[in-house]
Amino acid sequence: MGRRLPRPSAPGGDRGMVTAFVVVFAGALVFVSALVVDGGRMLAEHRHVDNLADSAARAGAQAISEDSVSTGSPALDPAAAVAAACGFLADAGEPCGGGTGASVDGNRVTVTVRSTIDLLLLPGGAKPVAAEGTACVAIGITDAAPC
Repeated sequence: MGRRLPRPSAPGGDRGMVTAFVVVFAGALVFVSALVVDGGRMLAEHRHVDNLADSAARAGAQAISEDSVSTGSPALDPAAAVAAACGFLADAGEPCGGGTGASVDGNRVTVTVRSTIDLLLLPGGAKPVAAEGTACVAIGITDAAPC
């Protein structure tokens, strides 16, 4: 029969190596989970703010001046367009003010929406989210971009 070789008896040996591996692995797992949760929330908020800005711009672009329609060249009523866009934002819970607002340049309505998202797991507190949407009055049906 074969003889057993003696085990090395270094002071401390490999004692505790499994614990250190588990601690490092658990920390990495928590960090990756935080990236998934907060990253997904950030992407969803970006999509929400972008859709909100585009929709508010379209709502503002529908404020066509009645006087301009009778002349045959539809144009925006700037005050009504801003009011319609801000009304849409207010109905969605993001009222105009504090970086969120609408502006009119000719037949183009531009809406900027600024918001913040509170991070749950990643360090850093709150991250700003911003989006800009543009819509304009299209005169007739054309292949060219109306704005």
